[in-house]
Amino acid sequence: MLRIDDYEKIKETLEQNAIDMYNNPELGDEEFESMKMLVSELEKYDFEVEVNIVGRPTAFKAVYDSKKPGPTIAYLAEYDALAGLGHACGHNLIGNMAVGAGILLSEHLGDLGGRVMVIGTPAEETNGAKVPMAKEGVFDDVDVALMVHPADESSESGPMLAMDAIQYDFYGKASHAAGAPDEGINALDGVIHLFNGINALREHLKDDVRIHGIITNGGDAANVTPDHATAQFYIRASEREYLDTVVERVENIAKGAALMTGASVEISNYELSYDNMVHNDPLSQLFTKHLKAVSPHPVKPKTKSTGSADIGDVSQVIPALHPYVGMNCPGVKFHTNEFREQTITKDGFQALQDAVLALANTGYELLDNKEAFDAVQQAFKEAKSNE
Repeated sequence: MLRIDDYEKIKETLEQNAIDMYNNPELGDEEFESMKMLVSELEKYDFEVEVNIVGRPTAFKAVYDSKKPGPTIAYLAEYDALAGLGHACGHNLIGNMAVGAGILLSEHLGDLGGRVMVIGTPAEETNGAKVPMAKEGVFDDVDVALMVHPADESSESGPMLAMDAIQYDFYGKASHAAGAPDEGINALDGVIHLFNGINALREHLKDDVRIHGIITNGGDAANVTPDHATAQFYIRASEREYLDTVVERVENIAKGAALMTGASVEISNYELSYDNMVHNDPLSQLFTKHLKAVSPHPVKPKTKSTGSADIGDVSQVIPALHPYVGMNCPGVKFHTNEFREQTITKDGFQALQDAVLALANTGYELLDNKEAFDAVQQAFKEAKSNE
């Protein structure tokens, strides 16, 4: 198993990379410098790297092959920032967690066999590359996918919601709102009726459903009847099947809103859809054991998440892990300035170290302990069967 002494040789590089990414945040599918930084480090340790996979210029796959039989363990790297906030979700740490774990595990493959991959997955915040990766077979030759997210406190990996990002464009007819109101068809009224209809629907949905949206276009002037108005929503639920039902009901509300106002409506996806995360208890327990062995902080039990991530799509095809490693800042929320600043503190770097070692040791045990590996695979099969 790997220890703090093993981490020391890459500690300074990983921390500096995290600082450099913090100082130079790049939005999804524009993370060219961040990708180069991560890839360059992997190449130093003899990983074979392929970039621009699944048609995404900042996506990559790095492979270290022992040339001996054994499973393939993949670590997933994220490195996109948030518009206006920079790395306020800690992806400057996540990318380096994956790279560090991949490097440490690769140095033991001569004894263990198998392969280790580090897969660079752009644009998690907006148009997650893991979705096309899962669809186009990137994970077909991978046995387990692992990643860790920094948080205020550590907690076990758990389920996450499926999500659709839906845009509703209403089209009406412009007119002078005071001089000729009878000649206009108000597209904004269609959007307002959509919001009201969704609010009425909420009473009759399961507790796990989340629907939240904004008006991105409501017209240009108060005295002109808007002929085009747009709303964007995230719609989430615990399972894809029920989410599809909810999305259909909202679509019917939108069509009804158009009928009420005389407008027309076009419905589209403005970002990729994410599937729900399939929880794997043996895999979560394995990682938690290794995290507790290296971290000074307690690990909270898994809870029902109200968020979504593109790793959900990965978890539909292979066993996957997405726990949280704490930065010793209880109560600090994702996507805030406070969270961003915490990533480059002593506590943020402690989380980086904890995650790298726990990820590497989880991969090590999966390669070294057939019973543990088989338990993870069996749990995945049972979860998919139950779905």
